Amino acid sequence: MNEINTGDLFRTFNLNRESVDAETRTVDLAFSSEEPVERWFGNEILDHNPNAIRLGRLNGGGAVLVDHDPSDHVGVVESVSVDGDRVGRATVRFGNSARATEIFNDVMDGIRKHVSVGYRIHRMVMEEEKEGAESYRALDWEPYEVSIVSIPADASVGVGRSANSNHKTLVEVNEIKEIKEPIMESPAAVIETPTVDVRAEVEAARRSEVDRIQNIEAAGNLHNQPEMARTFINDGKSVDAFRAQLLDTIGTAQPVIKKDNDIGLSAKEVRSFSFMKAIHALANPSDRRAQEDAAFEFEASRAAADQMGRTAQGLFVPSEVLKRDLNVGTATAGGNTVATNLLASSFIDSLENAMVVASMGATMLRDLNGNVAIPRQTSGATAYWVAESAAVTESQAAFDQVSMTPKTVGAFSDISRKLLLQSSIDIEGFVRNDLAMRLAMAIDLSAIAGTGSSNQPTGILATTGIGAKTFAAAGNPTFGEMVDVESQVSVDNALFGSLGYVSTAAMAGAMKQKAKDAGSGQFVMANGQVNGYNMAVTNQMTANTVVFGNFADLIIGMWGGLDINVDTSTGSASGTVRVVCMQDVDIAVRHAQSFAKGSGGS
Repeated sequence: MNEINTGDLFRTFNLNRESVDAETRTVDLAFSSEEPVERWFGNEILDHNPNAIRLGRLNGGGAVLVDHDPSDHVGVVESVSVDGDRVGRATVRFGNSARATEIFNDVMDGIRKHVSVGYRIHRMVMEEEKEGAESYRALDWEPYEVSIVSIPADASVGVGRSANSNHKTLVEVNEIKEIKEPIMESPAAVIETPTVDVRAEVEAARRSEVDRIQNIEAAGNLHNQPEMARTFINDGKSVDAFRAQLLDTIGTAQPVIKKDNDIGLSAKEVRSFSFMKAIHALANPSDRRAQEDAAFEFEASRAAADQMGRTAQGLFVPSEVLKRDLNVGTATAGGNTVATNLLASSFIDSLENAMVVASMGATMLRDLNGNVAIPRQTSGATAYWVAESAAVTESQAAFDQVSMTPKTVGAFSDISRKLLLQSSIDIEGFVRNDLAMRLAMAIDLSAIAGTGSSNQPTGILATTGIGAKTFAAAGNPTFGEMVDVESQVSVDNALFGSLGYVSTAAMAGAMKQKAKDAGSGQFVMANGQVNGYNMAVTNQMTANTVVFGNFADLIIGMWGGLDINVDTSTGSASGTVRVVCMQDVDIAVRHAQSFAKGSGGS
């Protein structure tokens, strides 16, 4: 094995103008093939076996650039595929900015005729040496951006390759040739014996170490713990040890904030973004003044759409705006114009504060990108008693994953047209908090009773494997029956964490009046608690049902950006507009045994 500094590489293809769709602003293009390219280290072949290409960065909304310039971002990769002819193809969509429109028009007009892909090679093998020329096949490589270029790349050197890149590529050798200038072993280290295959043993050890590093890096990046991953890699610790630490960290972690969902607004721009201007402009598309007043909001929306690789149904509110506070008494934040009794917080804070499940300790994961996999321990390592000097029987904890994919939840609020004409920051905060409240109610309902069908997430009540207790009287449980609900959790060794009850107002009222026993004068529910556990009340709960459990194992994931649209027809007779807000959310129960429900009865 050897290492060489390949750095960042580029390949260029001709762009077929027949594949341009002017209406959707999309272009179908080829970006890679198995055609050999001469590099400084030899002939390079990109293997197009599905296992050889890491398509995650492109499929996750990869950037479309101009001339490989990261600051010249004009579009997003919609989809990527490798066809039977072993050619990599992609569908890219151009944005609506002036720069993106300029480049798209150049493509349509045939002025820009070439497309180039930037990629990195992680591992390659030297296949042969013929007439002094070495041929290398990339068995693990990763495309990371697609560029529209005016001048094709020089394949011999890789135009735009960073001279400062320190990326190292692992280079292997086939069975017929020794590696030149090995860096890990000296020639003397190779011992030939008739009984021991040194090469095979070294290769097996190398592959095991590479797998360890890659698995830890992947898990660390997925769960926003790259520094922890590096520590475990450097200390030589196992993948299982890292996953176990992830379980502990994620269980107590603060909400995940991923800055790559932000669009780079300055603090001043974040403060100047107005929900009211955006809603007023959406409600009055023919009002030139309204459109001009909301020009910044629409520009920010387009940038957020490009960042997320999605098209807004109305207008995207960037994630950094959703995290903005309206600070009372802070002049630079407009706080001097906010009434002291408003106490407005950020949209995200308002949303979470309005959610019953959040108040019970549900784990909130914010600003997610792509699909998310949460590690889950399915069984623990076994302890053994051993004799003196005897070896301990080996055992390992078992893990699997809980997957989360974005699902769109919508909620609406009706606002009068006269209110929309107000410019008060009080009104800005009022409207924002009202939208957050409506959305919170929808998420609460799904978190508790989502069916898992019809585009809904799977809530607690629909999760397979939670405990269950049937009450004798519907909606009016005894103290002993409530304890039985708790026992459904305790028998599974899950009686720890953010424990509590959630029930309906009707059930809570019944338990406040139901005697705990015959003579104590105490009631099943008192001071907002049942048997020492807090009881949250919401009418989002299924009738005559109560849920008990560790709400930290209820995970609510939110993907960046809020989509706001306006319906002007529904309330036209009453002089109102309907503001519809949509958010990508998913819900997962990490451990079914952490929850139990009580319901039923006659």
